[in-house]
Amino acid sequence: MESVKIEKLLDAYFEGATSLSEEKVLRDYFNNEMVADHLVQYKPIFIGLKAAKEERSTKEIELPENHSKINKTWWYSIAAMLIVALGVAGFYFSQPQYTQEEKEALVAFEKSKDAMLFLSENLNKGAERLTFVDQFEITKDKIFE
Repeated sequence: MESVKIEKLLDAYFEGATSLSEEKVLRDYFNNEMVADHLVQYKPIFIGLKAAKEERSTKEIELPENHSKINKTWWYSIAAMLIVALGVAGFYFSQPQYTQEEKEALVAFEKSKDAMLFLSENLNKGAERLTFVDQFEITKDKIFE
């Protein structure tokens, strides 16, 4: 009966669905001498996990000082400000600077464009009315025949 429970716990363990207490039950079972014959293949996993848990490193680790991080932050801030300043200056100086003559030419162009648009609209209205005249001619010819 116990091996069935252990098999279910193993399935849940490999699916990642066990709690800490269930994992402790599995560790205790496989670190014991009495393991069912068909479950012996899983014993090295739990023995290795126990050995890894007890393993300690004697190597000393040197951590870098924090002042280099502060210096990098300042450099990043200065670089960001320079990029923004260059972007604003580039936008400002890229605006076209027109002479008085060019400004007058642009105004005249806009006025002529408006006049052409007005003329086009009126011509289109006149062309629509001509279709009525054509229709009148066709109807008149039918009546007088």
